Amino acid sequence: QVQLVESGGGLVQAGDSLRLSCVASGRTFSSYAMCWFRQAPGKEREFAASIRRTGANTYYAYYADSVKGRFTISRDDAKNTVYLQMNSLKPEDTAVYYCAANAKNRAYTNYDAYDYWGQGTQVTVSS
Repeated sequence: QVQLVESGGGLVQAGDSLRLSCVASGRTFSSYAMCWFRQAPGKEREFAASIRRTGANTYYAYYADSVKGRFTISRDDAKNTVYLQMNSLKPEDTAVYYCAANAKNRAYTNYDAYDYWGQGTQVTVSS
């Protein structure tokens, strides 16, 4: 069983930056594809970014069009942590942000493809 704990959310103004962190328990973190989803009030959970290992020291990151160029996903396997650096934040980025893990190192954009989920961290961007 893997437990995921997110942190780093908060209230910021438009144009500001935030970095979210997600720490995973377990010893097989490096073999998991990791992603960030977000869910705004009254909306469905939507994919934001994913990252998976493609080689000994190489990774592939993928982004939703809505965050591409502003958000950066990264991971530190030695710390069992995945990050989401969010720059140039907009009010429409306001949501609860969740990290999730796929145990087969497969990164998908649909939320039901992920095996483990964190509890979420709130990001609020004021205009």
